[in-house]
Amino acid sequence: MAKYSRIEVAQTMKDNGMVPLFFHSDIELSKKVLKACYDGGSRLMEFTSRGDFAHEVFGALNKYALAELPGMILGVGSITDAASASLYMSLGANFIVTPVFREDIAIACNRRKVLWSPGCGTLTEIARAEELGCEIVKLFPADIYGPEFIKAIKGPCPWTNIMPTGGVYPTVESLSSWLHAGATCVGLGSQLISKDILEKKDFDGLTSKVKQILDIIKEIREK
Repeated sequence: MAKYSRIEVAQTMKDNGMVPLFFHSDIELSKKVLKACYDGGSRLMEFTSRGDFAHEVFGALNKYALAELPGMILGVGSITDAASASLYMSLGANFIVTPVFREDIAIACNRRKVLWSPGCGTLTEIARAEELGCEIVKLFPADIYGPEFIKAIKGPCPWTNIMPTGGVYPTVESLSSWLHAGATCVGLGSQLISKDILEKKDFDGLTSKVKQILDIIKEIREK
């Protein structure tokens, strides 16, 4: 059962401005990555369900977060059907992120009042997702659409909250373009938690990188 309500999760996404995305089959390494992001100031992590027995890793990771990292909100991504969403919610997932828009996932999440963020690529999909209770939609793959897509959507629909993922880079230029276009927050995967960081086990470097990105986002918003 989720510890945090969908309103709490949505607000944290808006406040932090960045959601790290990550998957690894090694539980202990995953804990260190989660702790590094936490120490850097992130209070969210999207664990992407992309490998065999991923749910077992997530279950262990969520227990660790609940016991050792107060305020850390762990959710799951790359979910493509309601059964998978239900499985992860039974393991305590606080939010569900999907690469596609599916109404069966919306129904499953809404029943448990868990935030769900569907991958949308048109205003029609976004509008339908919002009609089904979506607080923050995921723009994926974001690099195909670009910041101008969000700017165009926010014109007729200023209430829409969008999280671009895929094509966002941890630079002032990239983050500025997305946030100034109207993005509520951004999703960062391998551009943040890189293969090099994992191979070198540079968790202090990851902590510094997370802190730097959050500081950049804060500065952009204050201008």
